Amino acid sequence: MLPAIVIHADWSTAPNKRWMATAWLRDGVYRVAPPEPVRAPGTLLESCRREALGGGALIGFDFPIGLPRAYARRARIADFRGTLPAFGTGPWHRFYELAERPEEIALERPFYPARPGGTRQAHLVDGLGVASMDDLLRECERGGGDRRRACSLFWTLGGNQVGRAAIAGWRHVLVPASERMGTALGLWPFEGDLQALLATRACVVAETYPADACVQLGLRTPGRGWSKRDASDRREQVRRLLQWAADKPIDLSAVRGTVEDGFGSSAAGEDPFDAWVGLLGMLAVALGLQPEGGPGDREGRRIEGWILGRRG
Repeated sequence: MLPAIVIHADWSTAPNKRWMATAWLRDGVYRVAPPEPVRAPGTLLESCRREALGGGALIGFDFPIGLPRAYARRARIADFRGTLPAFGTGPWHRFYELAERPEEIALERPFYPARPGGTRQAHLVDGLGVASMDDLLRECERGGGDRRRACSLFWTLGGNQVGRAAIAGWRHVLVPASERMGTALGLWPFEGDLQALLATRACVVAETYPADACVQLGLRTPGRGWSKRDASDRREQVRRLLQWAADKPIDLSAVRGTVEDGFGSSAAGEDPFDAWVGLLGMLAVALGLQPEGGPGDREGRRIEGWILGRRG
């Protein structure tokens, strides 16, 4: 089943750096629109569902969706999807509050640090009672081959940290939509394979990662021979992606001028570039050109989740 609308949101803690790219299915062809700033997060999924006009929506976000299994075991969390609405309430009321000091780190308050200065990852390891930072990575974050190792969800310092974006995404997108949409919202892969979810849910959300989408589409990982912040490098990667899409049921005519220009000359062009590349990766999966991927065991599907299209 092909979703009527596919959207990829390049996420950030800074609202002005959030961009989304959209493709509508028309007569068997996905017609891609130019990237645009992300709309109001609290109602984004519901608005996308309406735009699908009953045909189903697939939406990807490049923030982590899921928990490291070593942490989940210690916190006695057996189901991420079922536990997500509880974060920020009751015993988990400080879950999203970044710990400022090592002694504040707890299973119920796992994000650290609130700011730099005297902080070490060893504080997080000790505070959460795991053996090493490796235990605070999900399987899909461990890297390998041409893929870089990711930063732990709970470490919130540095240029490659993802915890703050996850907090914003979970609190302001996923939880509000889950409360209002109920079972109309499906969370991949926690609730099933992609095709099964697309057949039964009005809106399906998946985790994406533009750097991984580059690999899926035949490019090298950003930072290995090219930079997303360099307009000339973006133009070269766009040229290759246009070649990739040429014989696919993907219509890029509405966006061709924008992408061929490398999304502008400034470094800020990396954000709409990421939104567009992530969308192409999602379309490859939706069209059956790329396997959806997923954890190899039940605990991984219930707890850790996966990056759409990533191979193990």
